[in-house]
Amino acid sequence: MTDTAPLPQVWPTLRARDAPALIRFLVDVVGFEETVVHADGDVVSHAQLSWPLGGGVMLGSARAADEQDDWPLRPGSFGAYVVTDDPDGLFKRVSAAGAEVTMQLRDTDYGSRDFAIRDPEGNRWSFGTYRGEPRG
Repeated sequence: MTDTAPLPQVWPTLRARDAPALIRFLVDVVGFEETVVHADGDVVSHAQLSWPLGGGVMLGSARAADEQDDWPLRPGSFGAYVVTDDPDGLFKRVSAAGAEVTMQLRDTDYGSRDFAIRDPEGNRWSFGTYRGEPRG
């Protein structure tokens, strides 16, 4: 992706009980890039983590029910598929770091090489080489 490439138009979002720890896991273990984190101590109001191949996620700290804004997301209820060019290397790295593997590395019948993990918050992440079908 070049610096002049258009930004992705879909940004999955999630909330975390311990947003700083989730950010560290996604950056240090999984390989997201920390683009920006707006925080006051351990309370993250907004974080953008970019995926090296494009796209990314936004996240923030979960808030008490009386402080919840109009975006009531429960921690641990998120799921995403992330494209990677090196599923074997990524699987090795997240496994060595102790990530909970929910689906072992495998080849699919549609030509992808995939695996899945659960992050420390309980969110589910699937990684693979499948880039989707071309638009018609």
